[in-house]
Amino acid sequence: MSTDNTIAAGRRVLDIEIDAMRDLRDGLGEDFAAAVAHLKASKGRAILAGVGKSGHVARKIAATLASTGTPSLYVHPTEASHGDMGMITPDDTVIALSRSGETNELADMIGYCRRFDVPLMAITAKAGSTLARSANFPLIIPDAPEACAETRAPTTSTTLQIAMGDALAVALLEAKGFTAKDFKTYHPGGALGASLATVSDLMHSGDAVPLVDSDTPMSEALIIMSEKGFGCVGVMDGGGFAGIITDGDLRRHMDGNLTTKTAKAIMTANPKTSTPSELAADALRRMTAEPPKVMQLFVLDGNAPVGILHLHDCLRAGLA
Repeated sequence: MSTDNTIAAGRRVLDIEIDAMRDLRDGLGEDFAAAVAHLKASKGRAILAGVGKSGHVARKIAATLASTGTPSLYVHPTEASHGDMGMITPDDTVIALSRSGETNELADMIGYCRRFDVPLMAITAKAGSTLARSANFPLIIPDAPEACAETRAPTTSTTLQIAMGDALAVALLEAKGFTAKDFKTYHPGGALGASLATVSDLMHSGDAVPLVDSDTPMSEALIIMSEKGFGCVGVMDGGGFAGIITDGDLRRHMDGNLTTKTAKAIMTANPKTSTPSELAADALRRMTAEPPKVMQLFVLDGNAPVGILHLHDCLRAGLA
């Protein structure tokens, strides 16, 4: 197979799936809105179920919902028929995936939902199928051709299932008012957790914060700078934060009288600062990308310093 033919085959697959995705988007309507409203009001969990490739997609949707504030888990339909059905309560909502809507392994789960009045949501391409007709909330995806026409291997259909799951999860988190701070609670580790860390998560506080009064002699301010180890000291004036003294300020005022001057005479007034709720990634960007570039930011609550953030804190957290 030539390179050109290989590229053409790949593009053909994507064209088929893109067309199906457009149909899925255009077909979203009141059924979708009702499903989101139900999940928002639900006091239970979302129970995802599917077999084969649909089962893999169901696991992915369960993980996405769980990470965005909706308690969710995957239950294999076969295992459910052999005891795991007891994991499902009437407060839960079963979300079953099947392109045909006639997957045999789902029959017992459908029957269980009917018997115990468990809400059932279906993601299927067949509106007249057993699954769709049994569902309280049928979510019908386009009955589009699979990208692999010869084998009809699940390709387009699983892409549509994933997209429907993503649409449910994002619409639901927006309906709930789920924020980046909430999201971080479920993603404390790795690069994603680092990108969602706030300044308050990384800053030093309490006695670690280097502070002096504005009338403090530089001989004493230098001792504080050395002891705290941040390469700077914050200057307080009238009970509020007034400025910062850094190594650069010392170099600019280096003369025989430096130690006799007051902190106010040496400080840089109105330096860059941060707040506890600012994303640490945004604070890092302001430290390194916006002139003047700085190594540290004092963290203020109003005009009161509550912490200090150093560039190295951001690097250790994996923000670089």
